[in-house]
Amino acid sequence: MTWLRHLFLPAASSVKAEDVDDLFMFIMWLNILFMILITGLIVLFVARYRRKSAAQKTAHIEHNTALELSWSILPLILSMVVFFWGFNSYMQATVAPDGAMEIQVTAKKWIWTFGYPDGSVGVGKLWVPVNKPIRMIMHSEDVLHAFYVPAFRVKADVLPNRYTEVWFQATEVGDYVIPCAEYCGKGHSQMRAYVKVVSQKDYENFLEKGDPDEIGKPPAELGAILYTNFGCSTCHSIDGTRGQGPSWKGIYGAQHKMTDGKLFTVDENYIRTSILQPQQMVVEGFQGIMPSYQGQVRERHLTALIAYIKSLK
Repeated sequence: MTWLRHLFLPAASSVKAEDVDDLFMFIMWLNILFMILITGLIVLFVARYRRKSAAQKTAHIEHNTALELSWSILPLILSMVVFFWGFNSYMQATVAPDGAMEIQVTAKKWIWTFGYPDGSVGVGKLWVPVNKPIRMIMHSEDVLHAFYVPAFRVKADVLPNRYTEVWFQATEVGDYVIPCAEYCGKGHSQMRAYVKVVSQKDYENFLEKGDPDEIGKPPAELGAILYTNFGCSTCHSIDGTRGQGPSWKGIYGAQHKMTDGKLFTVDENYIRTSILQPQQMVVEGFQGIMPSYQGQVRERHLTALIAYIKSLK
């Protein structure tokens, strides 16, 4: 009953998704069965054994051995089936197969950063080849986050000061959302990234030439894309609204007073320093919560973001 699965679950797009779905549907149908059984018995007993007069008394029944064994043993068996099925599925989802490609995942308020085997780093978008097992080695730089890809049926907490792991093998080419599944602060709902599943050839082209979605775009247009992909939108508005960081609207050329009392004019160098070493320049009235993008953004990204900020008159 594929249509029923799609009613409750997104389309399955990984090798482990079907097993997770089977267990989910088994538990769901088991719950529906017992709900109908128990509710039906309640209605039956209320109708059949209701007291019809004040003198009527219920027969004294001490126990029924067969009934008591049934309602004890049957739920125990069903619980064990669910436990061992779930435990086996959990172990298979936790232990990556030999030869899996390793990707380093860093979570921080409020972006996802991905480190590839060749040393390159991506922000906000994870590129992986289709039909290839991917082992995610994850840690957080601040608070508790959770890596979650609904279409792959994988979810794992990402913790500060330790590593956690999860793996998947995508079976369908396409784009899949990665929402943070653990409340991590004000920007939690906007902490989203994407898994871009491509062919092996397209993946190799990405490693060699970079993200093709960025190639050939004017700097300001590319900056608008990076504004979303890099998670800038969680703190910096573009309409003048105050957020957790200064709004970008009309910021270029303005003067900002820092927490130490110094005044700086917003120019190219100011923006560059604010992206790569944000704790050096914290604007008065705001907290120094912005993470550093040092080593995570390429020079063309900086140029594009600067051009975009300059365009926000």
